[in-house]
Amino acid sequence: MLRFPLYADEQQLRLAIVECGRVCYERHLLTSNDGNISVRLDENLILITPSGLSKGRMESSDLIVMDLQGKVHQVKKDRRPSSETPMHIEVYKQRPDVRAVVHAHPIFATALTVAGLDFPADVLPEVMLTLGNVPVSAYAMPSSHEDADVVRPLIRDHDAILLRQHGSLTVGKDLEDCLIALERIEHVAEVFWRAQTMGHVERISPAVSAKLVEMREQFFKK
Repeated sequence: MLRFPLYADEQQLRLAIVECGRVCYERHLLTSNDGNISVRLDENLILITPSGLSKGRMESSDLIVMDLQGKVHQVKKDRRPSSETPMHIEVYKQRPDVRAVVHAHPIFATALTVAGLDFPADVLPEVMLTLGNVPVSAYAMPSSHEDADVVRPLIRDHDAILLRQHGSLTVGKDLEDCLIALERIEHVAEVFWRAQTMGHVERISPAVSAKLVEMREQFFKK
């Protein structure tokens, strides 16, 4: 369901968002009513989660249809758009190839930015092969247009971003892509934390890192 085809209809996409929200909530990648998820319906319309609702307890009818100018086209009477819609809209404007966006609050990855640490891309080879470097954005006030401002210089070249003290942003051709990147970010952040508690973090050498980057460019980069 998360790996939806290009010809998926709106109802399929609604169900995919609900499933993604459930997975994120159950895996503690989102808590309470935090985070937001969206998919592209067409060149100008997106489907996005509402504000103030747990992403693990949504129904397909809760989702909101909006355009890339921020106008609401379809919404339940008691629902309102996510306050972080501008960040999603910015992604779709900058990346025509992107069809799905997930803003989550993974615990270990978020802790990195709270501690003022960079993402440790050079501790696990699979990260360098797939995601590469994951940049950390400048700080932005949540629920404001600042979220869009801080991702603008990063999103064209990265499918995954850490939002300083505010979670993560992952994008892809579908929600499966977003979730895979999100899970990988959280996994390496936890591995890094556990290694630190053991007293030492072994980094991949620059020479091996260069080879992994070359392999990514040749075989893994989309």
